[in-house]
Amino acid sequence: MLAMDPRYPIGKYAFEGEITAAQREQWIREIETLPAKLRQAVAGLSEDQLNLPYREGGWTLRQVVHHLADSHINAYTRFKLALTEETPTIRPYFEDRWATLADYEGEIEVSLLLLEALHRRWTNLLKSLGDADYERKFHHPESGETTRLAYTLGNYAWHGNHHLAHITALRTKLDL
Repeated sequence: MLAMDPRYPIGKYAFEGEITAAQREQWIREIETLPAKLRQAVAGLSEDQLNLPYREGGWTLRQVVHHLADSHINAYTRFKLALTEETPTIRPYFEDRWATLADYEGEIEVSLLLLEALHRRWTNLLKSLGDADYERKFHHPESGETTRLAYTLGNYAWHGNHHLAHITALRTKLDL
C-alpha cells in the first residue's frame, strides 16, 4: 500500500465528464458545511498546537485556517466576476507570500467568523444559479486556462476538504 502524500491527504482535485445538477448540489453542501467542520477540527487546540505545521515544510494549522478565508474570498470574487462579466481574466495572488503577513499570526477566530459569513453568502449565491450560470467562465492568466464555474465549484469544495484534512490528519497523527 502506498503511503499517503501529506501534501494531498485526499488526493489532488480532478473531475472528468459531465457535471450534473446533483453533483453541483453535493459540492454546494460541502462548501456550506465547511465552516462548521473547520471549527470542529480546530476546537480545543492550544496556541502552540495551532502553530504546528501540518507536515514538514508546510503551513501551520493557524496559517491553514487563515489561508482558507483568503482563498475562499478570492473564489467568491471570481464567481461574481464570471457572473457579471464576459470571461473575465481574474487576478491571481501569491498565497505563499500572503501566509507570511502579520494577519496570519493572529487569532483564528477572526478567520472562522469570516468563513462562516462568507460561506453563507456564497452558498446563497450558488443555490440561486441555473445551468447556464454554471457554464460561465473566467480566465486564469497564470495557468492560461479558461474554466467553467461548474468545475470551479468542485475545485473549491475539494479545496476546503483538502485543508480540513490537513488539520484532521495532524490531529490524528499526534493524538491532539
